[in-house]
Amino acid sequence: MSGVLERTLGILELLSSQEQGVELAVLADKLNMPKSAAHRLLADLIRFGYVRQTRDMGEYVLTTKLVSLGLTYLSKTGVIDVAQPLLDRLAEQTGELVRLSVVDGDRLIWVARAQGARQGLRYDPDMGSIARLSCSSSGLAWLSTMKDDDALALVSQQGLGTPQEFGPNAPKSLKAFLKVLQDTRKQGYSLTEETYTAGLNAIAVPVGLAGQLPMGTISVAGPSARLTRERMLALVPDMLSYAAQLAAASGASPMLTRGTSHVRLQPIYAA
Repeated sequence: MSGVLERTLGILELLSSQEQGVELAVLADKLNMPKSAAHRLLADLIRFGYVRQTRDMGEYVLTTKLVSLGLTYLSKTGVIDVAQPLLDRLAEQTGELVRLSVVDGDRLIWVARAQGARQGLRYDPDMGSIARLSCSSSGLAWLSTMKDDDALALVSQQGLGTPQEFGPNAPKSLKAFLKVLQDTRKQGYSLTEETYTAGLNAIAVPVGLAGQLPMGTISVAGPSARLTRERMLALVPDMLSYAAQLAAASGASPMLTRGTSHVRLQPIYAA
């Protein structure tokens, strides 16, 4: 049964990254499973409404059922009610994309956003994606609250982001990552320039109460031509203030109050 579950989840995760859909043969090859097994699992997923086929013998794509489940869950946790007004104010102030991520075990997931850009270049990625810890501003802000060994363990488990996958300035080795992490810890915030995406800069701060494990991060991201280093540095005081407000209000959301990891963290940051 565990093998069936693993394969089913693998199908869902693969389809979630392929908006145009995937043909059966390609899907079976990517997941290293027989076409007959993949076809049976896809038939079950279609029957339960999680997958559909674009045409007879065509590509398989996800339906919106998983999205609906996720949005329903978020609505029950209260995280949007707590965070959205703060995110909206920060987005209006900065004119850039503001996002909230929450800690989910050993992962950091973006769960809410507010878009401040009304014209020109806009960075507006999908919600629900998992942050690459080694090169995202949010990931570095979270990891900076841990001991080096704990942060390195999580990055090694997830893998380094490479310039081919992410931005040209993504750390290319664990040694380079550790230097960025230590600088972030000294600052109390992370500032990244074209590490997660080419042409994109971002700044993030951890969200957490003094002496407690961080529950997530708040970040501001935008085109590097507009969101310069000087502009990001000027945002630090306000971002720390918003993070403190969110931490203080976090008791209204079970998702925020339980944001911890299985690794032993060192809570050295107080929002």
